[in-house]
Amino acid sequence: MAAATLLRVGDPAPAFSLKSGDGRTVRLSELRGRTVVLYFYPKDDTPGCTREACGFRDALGALTGAGAVVLGVSRDTDASHRRFAEKYRLTFPLLSDPDAAAANAYGVYKRKSLYGRSYLGIERTTFVIDAQGRIERIFSRVQVDGHIQEVLEAIRKTPGEHQAGAPQAPRARPRRLKRAPSLRR
Repeated sequence: MAAATLLRVGDPAPAFSLKSGDGRTVRLSELRGRTVVLYFYPKDDTPGCTREACGFRDALGALTGAGAVVLGVSRDTDASHRRFAEKYRLTFPLLSDPDAAAANAYGVYKRKSLYGRSYLGIERTTFVIDAQGRIERIFSRVQVDGHIQEVLEAIRKTPGEHQAGAPQAPRARPRRLKRAPSLRR
């Protein structure tokens, strides 16, 4: 295993060419000009990964309305992705990365441990890639609950061109912070 790459916001997103569950090849280079939500997840049809995928499915209208393309990546096979997508009616591409080449390029293929057993696996991570192919946002060690909303807010704040003809999402107004109570009496 190659040393994990440490990517930062502003870095060019590593290129990839991966097969989707429907047999098509998806290349990052072909998505230039669009915001890409690239989420890496450990395994098809497991509890956390299913909740995350269904969350992206349920928010897909808002995400695509904001000009984004959603892509899920795991080491599962095309056939596994096809079954997973059919079972949960996932309508965005799930990409197969069997040798973890993309996961390594993005620095998310890491040593993990479970019940005292050490193994290599994908750390749940989401990248928002801007229309120029640069990393706009990185969500590491994702906790599924509330994550989709965070991604949607990040996309609405992402500058740059969106898909031609796609409506621009309104920018969220900054929230006014409440003043902390004084500790002086």
